[in-house]
Amino acid sequence: MTNSLSARSQIFAGLCMITALCFCSAGAAAQTKNVPASKPSSAPVTAYRIAGTVVSKTDGHLLGQARISVRNVKGGPPTWMITADDGRFEFAGLAAGKYSLIGAKRGFVQAAYDQHDQFSTAIVTGAGLDTEALVLRLAPTALIYGKVLDEAGDPVRHAMVTAYFDDHSAGVDQIRPYRSAQTDDQGEYEITPIQPGTYFLSVTAKPWYAVHPRANPDPRGRVPGVPVKPPDATGIDRALDVTYPVTYYADVAETDNATPIPIRGGERVPVDFHLNPVPSLRLLFRVPTSPNNGFLMPQLEQSTFDGSTYVQSDGAHPVSPGLVEITGVPAGRYNVHIFGQGDQSEIQMNGVDVAKDGEEIDTSKGEALSTVKVVAQIQGETALPARLAVGLRSGRRPATWQQFDAKGEAELQRIPAGQYEILFSNGPKPYSIVQVSKDGATVADHTLTVTAGSSSTVALTLTGSASDIEGTAKRAGKPFASAMVVLVPKNPESDRSLFRRDQSDLDGTFALKNVVPGSYTILAIADGWDLDWSQPGVIAAYLKAGQPVEVGNQAESTMKLKEAVEVQSK
Repeated sequence: MTNSLSARSQIFAGLCMITALCFCSAGAAAQTKNVPASKPSSAPVTAYRIAGTVVSKTDGHLLGQARISVRNVKGGPPTWMITADDGRFEFAGLAAGKYSLIGAKRGFVQAAYDQHDQFSTAIVTGAGLDTEALVLRLAPTALIYGKVLDEAGDPVRHAMVTAYFDDHSAGVDQIRPYRSAQTDDQGEYEITPIQPGTYFLSVTAKPWYAVHPRANPDPRGRVPGVPVKPPDATGIDRALDVTYPVTYYADVAETDNATPIPIRGGERVPVDFHLNPVPSLRLLFRVPTSPNNGFLMPQLEQSTFDGSTYVQSDGAHPVSPGLVEITGVPAGRYNVHIFGQGDQSEIQMNGVDVAKDGEEIDTSKGEALSTVKVVAQIQGETALPARLAVGLRSGRRPATWQQFDAKGEAELQRIPAGQYEILFSNGPKPYSIVQVSKDGATVADHTLTVTAGSSSTVALTLTGSASDIEGTAKRAGKPFASAMVVLVPKNPESDRSLFRRDQSDLDGTFALKNVVPGSYTILAIADGWDLDWSQPGVIAAYLKAGQPVEVGNQAESTMKLKEAVEVQSK
C-alpha cells in the first residue's frame, strides 16, 4: 500500500528537535547509527533488511548527514538513522511487510522513495524480494534571486515579486501562486526554498515619484453626458502621472509571453526585472448607490495565468452620487467587481478594455453574481459529518467552497453564471451523489447550471458507501514498481472528482482508496506522471487496454482484483 506524502511526513512531526540536534552533533558525522524509536519487542528477529544509499537527484553524489527513516505502513513508530559520508543506510531485523522510506537533509527537499506528486513506492520485505540495493534520491532546494530596476537603472524599493508554480497534480497544468518576496532598499529580493519544477515570475510596483491628480467633485451631482471637471493640475507635471504595469519575466506585460524558468534543483537562478513607466489613467465608474455609504466601491482584477490578481491603483474616490473615480491605473484589460450591500446583488464585468484617460464605465451592463444554497442529506445517516464542505468548480477555475452548518445547509455566494461540477471535501470519507434537484426539479446529469443574478436552492442526496480496490501492476508477467495507477470514472468529463490514483509498490501492488459506487476502468502507465490524465481526450488513448471494474454499494469493503493490471507505455 502506498501512503500519501502528507501521511508520511507525519513520521517526523514529533522528532523535529531531535533532528536538529543530530545535524549539529559531531558524533553523528563520524558514523552511521540505527536508533529504534521504541524498546525491542519479544517478537522473533527476522532476517529482512532495507538498505541502500541516499544521493542527490541532480548529480548523484552521495549524501552524508541525511536523516533516513522507515515505518510500517500499517502503523507503529518509525525507525531512523543518520547517514555517514558514504550515504549508506541500513535497517535490519525487519519483519515481512510494507514500509515507507523517507529521506531528509538540510538544503534538500524531503522525499519518499521514488516520489511523484504526493505518491511514492513502498518498500516490500519478504522472501525473494531484493530490498538491499535501494537508491533514495533527494532534490536540492533552489534559490531565485535578483534585482528590480526602474527606467533609470535605479533600484525599486518595496516591489512585490511573486513566483508561480506549474502544478500538475490534478492531471492538467495549473499555474498557481507559490511564494512572494519584497525588494529591499537596494531593489534586491530572494525567493527560497524552491523545489524542482517550472516557475514563472511577476513583479508589481509603483514609481516613487508618481503623482495622480484627481477630478474635482461636483457637489451638484453628475449629469450624464456632461464631462467631469478635469483634475486641478496646478503645479503638477502630468508627465509624473505614470505607473508600472504588472510585469512578467522577461519584462513582458502578458502572461502568454512570460518566460518559464525550469528548476532541476540546487540552482541559484538570477532573475532581474527592468520596469518602464506607462501613462496612468483616471477611470470613472457609474455604480449603484448604497443607502448606507452613498456609493459602492469597484475593485479591479487582472487575469494572471489560471487565476487573477488585484490591480494596484491610487485608490477609489467618490466624485458625485453614483460616480467613483479610480486613479493610477495603466491601460489594459480588467475584470470589474462591485461588492453588493444589503439586498443589492454583486456585479462582475469581465474583460473590460480601458485605454482612454477619463473613460467612464457603466457597471449596470455587468453580470449580477448569484447565490446557491445547498441542502444535503446522506442515505442511512441522520446528520452530516463535521467539517464536510461543498464546492462548485467550473473548468480550470479554482473551486468555491463552503462548509455545511449543523442543519446540513451551505450557501455559496458570488457565483458567476455557468456550468459547475459539485465537489465535496474534508469529510471523514468521500461521498457520491445519488440525486440532485434544483428548485425542486431533478437534474439529470448532476451538472449544475447557474444563471446570472439568481438565488437558487440545490438539494443533494448522497451516499457514503466506499470501497478500496487492491491489485497488482505487471508487465510481461512480472510485478512492476512505480507505475502510475489511475481509476477512470465512466464519465470522466463530468465526474472528475471520482478519479483515484496510486503508485505501485516494489512488488507491483497498489491500493485505490475510498472508491464510491460506479463503473470504472483501471489503468497502469509507466512514467505517466506528466500526462494530462484527468483530460478525457488524453486518457481515452489508454482506456482500451485498461481493466473494467464495477463498484457496488457495499460500504467500506475491499475489492481484490483477480487479474493483474497490465502496465502500458506512456
